[in-house]
Amino acid sequence: MNPKIKLIITGSTGMVGEGVLHECLQHPDVESILVINRKPCGITHPKLKEIIHADFFNLLPIESGLSGYNACFFCAGVSSVGMKEPEYTRVTYELTMNFAQTVSRLNPDMTFCYVSGAGTDSSEKGRIMWARVKGKTENDLMKLQLKNVYAFRPAFMKPTKGQKNVPAFYKYVLWLYPVLHAVFPQYLGTLSDVGLAMINCTVSGAGKKVLEAKDIARLAEEIS
Repeated sequence: MNPKIKLIITGSTGMVGEGVLHECLQHPDVESILVINRKPCGITHPKLKEIIHADFFNLLPIESGLSGYNACFFCAGVSSVGMKEPEYTRVTYELTMNFAQTVSRLNPDMTFCYVSGAGTDSSEKGRIMWARVKGKTENDLMKLQLKNVYAFRPAFMKPTKGQKNVPAFYKYVLWLYPVLHAVFPQYLGTLSDVGLAMINCTVSGAGKKVLEAKDIARLAEEIS
């Protein structure tokens, strides 16, 4: 039998992290969840513990609470809009790697799922800045001493009903989701799928390290 998932989630005050957290709270294979945020997520649940920590570049004050976990779903991230490459690299690549290096040292038997995005550039040489930075992040995460690392590359994601952290413009486009999904299924999915696929990666593996939207949907179906 597979052991129960003891999980760390980052970014649960954002849309992706909140949607993933919602699925994990409901799933029977998830025993406990630690969320680490800069501000409270506003959710209470018997499975859930929260640490409020402002500086993800200095994890020493909370390091003692990061041991004993076998999965991390890293959903924290920022938009590259208006940012120069050095700044974006710091808050995307350097922050993620600092966190991942810490939890890998404390939990080498961990499965680490990282949310990057459709269009990420694994070559690190393309013209699009954010895609290069995300590609370098994916590549260097794969080099860490962890049980498994998976890069999730969702495109447009439909939020879960009842989510609080959803950009305002979504209310103007969600009505088109059924039509767009029928025409472009490879580019659309749901946050429910992302959460379920992450759980399945942890429980059973995925067969590949980089997961595009179609792979995420397939994995979600296997566990649903």
